Amino acid sequence: MKVILKQDVKGQGKKGDLVNVSDGYARNFLFPRNLAVEANAQAMSDKVNKDSAAAFRLAEEKAAAEAKKAKIDGKTLKIVGKAGQSGKLFGSITPKEVVEELKSQYGLEIDKKKVTLRSEIKTFGTFECEVKLYTGIVASMNIEVVSE
Repeated sequence: MKVILKQDVKGQGKKGDLVNVSDGYARNFLFPRNLAVEANAQAMSDKVNKDSAAAFRLAEEKAAAEAKKAKIDGKTLKIVGKAGQSGKLFGSITPKEVVEELKSQYGLEIDKKKVTLRSEIKTFGTFECEVKLYTGIVASMNIEVVSE
């Protein structure tokens, strides 16, 4: 009997998989525990609709990430830092500050965990930075730290 799994079932498959199991296993174990539904015409059309909606959603997310990459890839982000008497930077520039500047200069909402600085930014100058926008989509940009 062919069934569509509603949840992960050990030894059978993951949620949403179409698997072939014995009739007794389906009737006595999977159906009473609400772990699967019979793969009839309606269930199959629902599965196809869900799969196509998920594929569309992934394509939209990927396209949005590509648009963000085109907007910031290779650009220079200017960050103003406070300096002391000796000309050294107070503290350091963190990914949080980079995200705030990306939001103010380019209008992009990015999680600070997605920003990777190649080295700590504790001095003035130009530094390289990577922004992970999506799986396999990484934008490289420069950060220019200037004094007030």
